[in-house]
Amino acid sequence: MEPVEGGLREQHKAQRRIRILDATRELLRDSPESVISTERIAELAEVAPATVYNLIGPRDKIWEALAAGFMDELERRLAVLGADDPREVVRSTVRLFVGDPVVSRRMVREWEESGLVLERSPLTQLRRAMADARTQGLLRADIDTDALAAVVATSCVGALHQWVAALIDDDRFLARALFALDVALAAAAADPYCEQLLAPLRTRGAV
Repeated sequence: MEPVEGGLREQHKAQRRIRILDATRELLRDSPESVISTERIAELAEVAPATVYNLIGPRDKIWEALAAGFMDELERRLAVLGADDPREVVRSTVRLFVGDPVVSRRMVREWEESGLVLERSPLTQLRRAMADARTQGLLRADIDTDALAAVVATSCVGALHQWVAALIDDDRFLARALFALDVALAAAAADPYCEQLLAPLRTRGAV
């Protein structure tokens, strides 16, 4: 009976955690600039305030948990798509954030470590996609695809913060993220694919 009871406890904790994060998202969407207090979250989630702290943590941990939720959703979307194209990874990432702008903007603004928001995903998927491109001969064999993916992810974080600050709109956010990717791919292109990977840069408008 011990493992069963332990399993049930963990299930109940996971369910309460989901309710807490769903309540936080609901509060943000209803009042985008309001102060998100533990008490308000607990009331909407129908848990004790101490439960919010015990299962999630202080406010910065709430933003971190919301960011992890974005990345969980991104991984689900990419798995459904079967995406191994780095451009689709970037597109899906941008669509995820612009699809829930109130929550994503507030999370990035408030979370002290928001520069790490893309550290798990899409970075993992970009690494895999770029390694596949090198294996297929699209990229030069001497290219460090992990480093290349990290550069693209860093550029995407910069574009994300510009979008959060309303310096660029949704379309420009996507354009800048794809531009960073296209520059990286063109710079690393194997000789037979140089023209193909340079083409998007030659036809691109302002970013």
